[in-house]
Amino acid sequence: MHRWYLVVAALLAPGFACAEPKPLWEAGVGVGGIVFPDYRGSDELRTYPIPLPYVIYRGKYLKADREGLRGALFDRRYAELSLSVNGSVPVNSDDNEARAGMPDLKPTLELGPSLDFHLWQSTDAAMKLDFVVPLRLPFTIESSPQSIGWVVAPRLNLDVKNVAGFTGWDFGVGAGPVFASEKYHDYFYSVAPRYATAERPEYDASGGYSGGHVLASLSKRFPKYWVGAYVRLDSLRSARFDDSPLMRQDYSFSGGIGFARMIGKSKRLVEADE
Repeated sequence: MHRWYLVVAALLAPGFACAEPKPLWEAGVGVGGIVFPDYRGSDELRTYPIPLPYVIYRGKYLKADREGLRGALFDRRYAELSLSVNGSVPVNSDDNEARAGMPDLKPTLELGPSLDFHLWQSTDAAMKLDFVVPLRLPFTIESSPQSIGWVVAPRLNLDVKNVAGFTGWDFGVGAGPVFASEKYHDYFYSVAPRYATAERPEYDASGGYSGGHVLASLSKRFPKYWVGAYVRLDSLRSARFDDSPLMRQDYSFSGGIGFARMIGKSKRLVEADE
């Protein structure tokens, strides 16, 4: 629901092909802050401080970097299989006017594969265009976790290195539709009969189109630290749940900023395509 995975890994623009010796692993730690609605379509925003881990691993068959965690199961010149992670924070219904008197929303975690197709790259490797197709299976985080269906969010990603001539600054922008199961929409947008009121009628959400989104990020890695920021805008017009009484607006905004300081790296060097 919200892109807090790695948090700010959603923030990070992917790397670029330019093989050179790099440490096998690098690690850092920092802090960040994010702001987003209680759920997509809510008119109530929250701000959260967050710890910000920074981890790079450049193994032969497993890699973790600005593109996320992925396995080298395909020839990366054309396509690769990676891990997609997403989630949402808990919502206390007593603090949300639209959900007053309803059960609280538990935090969720979404995990699943992402098939990433490399469509185009400039001759100097400064720009590249990918088509990314993540399929995630969300579940609630509680003593007895519950599956809440599936989410698929195909998108086009454009990444630019040294954007506008600023050395080391990486910019990324991605856009695409979101689709989700009935069970997923039901968790966030349905109103059971016992929670219906005159202002909040009973509602049964159905699966299908879940709106579209645009996400832009900017980041830079300095020798001793990293900084990054992102913004995301969701349009919920014509979503299958746009007539839910829990929908207070047909758009959602979120954003974040982070800072991490490097604390260690491997002495072993490997050839890295970054």
